[in-house]
Amino acid sequence: MKSKYMKGFKRALLVAGLSAGVAGAALAHHSFAAQYDSKKPVSMNGAVTKVEWTNPHVYLYIDVTDPKTNKVENWGFEMGPPHMLQRAGWKRNSLAIGEAITIDGWAARDGSHTANARRVVRDSNGEVLGAASSNGQTITAQPGTLQPDAQ
Repeated sequence: MKSKYMKGFKRALLVAGLSAGVAGAALAHHSFAAQYDSKKPVSMNGAVTKVEWTNPHVYLYIDVTDPKTNKVENWGFEMGPPHMLQRAGWKRNSLAIGEAITIDGWAARDGSHTANARRVVRDSNGEVLGAASSNGQTITAQPGTLQPDAQ
């Protein structure tokens, strides 16, 4: 008799644990509008300092010189998921550390040095690389044609 109740109890614990894990993962993935401000477009030029090729988003970091203070600030840009970028031709090593690029996107609402990227351009040859970071964007990220979704 005890084993029948224990099996049911274990099964209920397993279901509760799995449900909590799925709910946590769903909450962890934010909407564009919750973190970024579509009324604050940014365009920054700088040298690549780091590329984090991880799920659910790739992050690209560049050193940017603040024109007001002349101080170098490190900015982080959220891009799309690795699989979308790979389909568009990106690889982990598409950009070299130290490479000069220009990134267009939208600033974070919290005022931090983070933004959502929509377009990456190699300064050396003008090659446009899409960022595929929010719904409603195309991977090619042609200038002036993208609007962030308001999720």
